[in-house]
Amino acid sequence: MDLINPAVVDLSRFQFALTALYHFMFVPLTLGLTFMLAAMETVYVVTGKQVYKDMALFWGKLFGINFALGVATGLTMEFEFGTNWSMYSRFFGDMFGTPLAIEGLMAFFMESTFVGLMFFGWDRLSKPVHLAITYLVALGSNLSALWILVANASMNMPNGAHFDPETLRMTFDSFVGVVFNPDAQAKFVHTSVAGYVAASMFVMGISAFYLLRKEHREFAARSFRMAALFGIFSTVAVITLGDVLGRLDYEHQPTKIAAIEGLWHTSKPPYEPWIVAALPNDAKQESSYEIGVPYVLTPLITHSFTTPITGMIELEDAAAPRIESGIAAVSALRRYEEGHQAADLEMFHAHQNDMGYGLLAARHAPNQDVTAIPPEQIQSVVEQTKPDILPNVFVTFWSFRLMVFLGVFFFVLFAMASYLSLKNQLERNRLFLKVCMWAIPLPILATEFGWITAEAGRQPWTVFERLPTFMSASTHSVSYMLFSLAGFTVLYSIFIAVELYLMFKFARLGPEAHGQHDHSADAEHLSVVAH
Repeated sequence: MDLINPAVVDLSRFQFALTALYHFMFVPLTLGLTFMLAAMETVYVVTGKQVYKDMALFWGKLFGINFALGVATGLTMEFEFGTNWSMYSRFFGDMFGTPLAIEGLMAFFMESTFVGLMFFGWDRLSKPVHLAITYLVALGSNLSALWILVANASMNMPNGAHFDPETLRMTFDSFVGVVFNPDAQAKFVHTSVAGYVAASMFVMGISAFYLLRKEHREFAARSFRMAALFGIFSTVAVITLGDVLGRLDYEHQPTKIAAIEGLWHTSKPPYEPWIVAALPNDAKQESSYEIGVPYVLTPLITHSFTTPITGMIELEDAAAPRIESGIAAVSALRRYEEGHQAADLEMFHAHQNDMGYGLLAARHAPNQDVTAIPPEQIQSVVEQTKPDILPNVFVTFWSFRLMVFLGVFFFVLFAMASYLSLKNQLERNRLFLKVCMWAIPLPILATEFGWITAEAGRQPWTVFERLPTFMSASTHSVSYMLFSLAGFTVLYSIFIAVELYLMFKFARLGPEAHGQHDHSADAEHLSVVAH
């Protein structure tokens, strides 16, 4: 058996993380803009006002640029599961591949078909039909996100499946259990609404740019107001759904929630503070320079004042018997593969819930084979494996806080934007408009931090407590991984450069450069009202 090269695993992880981070620069904006376009077009169909059609046309062009590049980067990720994560694909392919296949066959093709009709059907379809097409684009985009997040949720909470010792794969028990996984439902709504926040900031920021230059003033003012109101409601929803996800992590992924909160030792309710800032040290398993708010953590996470939260050191100690049990499970499974004895199968079933911990111990076993561990060395391997159950605390802790701090900032910004817009005082507050303009990339940054929190916090597992990341990668050479990593980095950097160039170009040209209605007379009227 070929030994697993840790360098190849790390490079595979880095490449996939880079691919996902690049891809996620486009996804939130796509998800959010679709429903904003639908809202703009709805107002146009109901009122007949040309300005709302112009809004849908202009922001639709920027959506199209973002959509095309999002598709290009997303396809690469799906191929990487087969090329760089073949062991994961074999182990979890039934569970993971089915939702992705549905996403491709239903959502992706549906979305792509109706996108074409949306762009080229303005003069060929009636108003109600074109509006229906726009809503179908929005539905297709969000269905695509739903199936992807169903697949991802199965990695975090593998409901509706069991491990089959005959095939050595996870096998479906219930498709309904997979689709209605609580993690999938909460994560889907949270991610989709985060996209609405990103789209709102995008529209609001570019509208602020026009108001600062005193160009397209009615167009910009109406776009700004719609985006601000859309953003304030979306931000509240994001915060609410974030609490739901935190509760699920507390119940099902205790190591993740402990890392998020920088909780090395079990909490002491109700005093335990929520740590605002600190410097976690993974090697020493302690944090320095802690700044916290007392009496907040316990009700925030547990929704009570008396329930303690298990700390990471205690979770390590609790993992020791599971690691030892997992070694017994893997050993029994190996013997059953060779001899198909009923006693070995019975032994495996007795310990199968801990199999993942046995696989995790393989990196510390002789020749990465837990069946080769001498009895007198088992405790030594268990002690070496215990720290491996924890994610990188520094990364998880700070990615979560940066996401939260940005979320609070968005709430304040959208609230102020809504107030000033409704009071027709935007152009009097040029500094605020500049803040809105420079805040355009921040929601994208927040979603990236959210993704890092979710995925880094799940480590060391690709399938939580079932399959370690260490055993999931393909057996490539280091040179191959370096070459492919460099290629993807260059290619995706070009995509980002193209995206930014096109976005800046068309945003600077403004709506009138795209054949939209001239609102100069309306702008004069708006100026009178504003002053």
